Amino acid sequence: MPSTGDLKREAAEAALGYVKPGMVLGLGTGSTARLFLEGVARLVAGGMDLKGVPTSLATAGAAKDLGVPLTSFEERASVDLAVDGADEVDPKLDLIKGLGGALFREKIVAAAAQQFVVIVDESKLVPRLGVRAPVPVEVHPFGWRFAAKSLESLGATVDLRRASGEAFRTDNGNHILDARFPSLASAERLAGQIAAIPGVVGHGLFLKMAGTVLVGTGKGVRTLRRPGKPTRRS
Repeated sequence: MPSTGDLKREAAEAALGYVKPGMVLGLGTGSTARLFLEGVARLVAGGMDLKGVPTSLATAGAAKDLGVPLTSFEERASVDLAVDGADEVDPKLDLIKGLGGALFREKIVAAAAQQFVVIVDESKLVPRLGVRAPVPVEVHPFGWRFAAKSLESLGATVDLRRASGEAFRTDNGNHILDARFPSLASAERLAGQIAAIPGVVGHGLFLKMAGTVLVGTGKGVRTLRRPGKPTRRS
């Protein structure tokens, strides 16, 4: 029986089939995205002309260590292909992301991508969002308690994310509130309500963004596609 790590690697390797010479790639954050990054490094070492836009300082550091050339949104406004993991994927290919703390930059890169491919193992497939994962909400430190109270008024149980006993800080210097909702029957409506809270910088509901989800399973990689979203696989 393949391990979770094996399934993640299979999905990451499958995503390399979408990479073409000359592309600028959005490089995700997290363990599965790191496997894709390692594959990109092999392509670069083999002579393929590629550049990456990292979604976190950790990914930027790893890309430099692996020899993957980087660019940024200071130099361009879009990327050809973004590849990233997810914490949950529902049947409509809507996502929860952000347990790794990079949701703000991940969402910008995904939105700026001509193609957004998500790589996961089969444990991340859920019948509806919020079954396992909370919705991460990035908030400015000024007034985070007000944001938490506002999320609670929407029905959430809210925890301030901590690391080593201190409030977790994102690469942007913000806090993250992990909000668990008893039901996400209308994720689109909830996304709008969260975004409207003063102090909220971003949230982990990635709705109608993924065009393709590659799922590592015990029987190989399963490809899920959103109707009407081009994949442009090479």
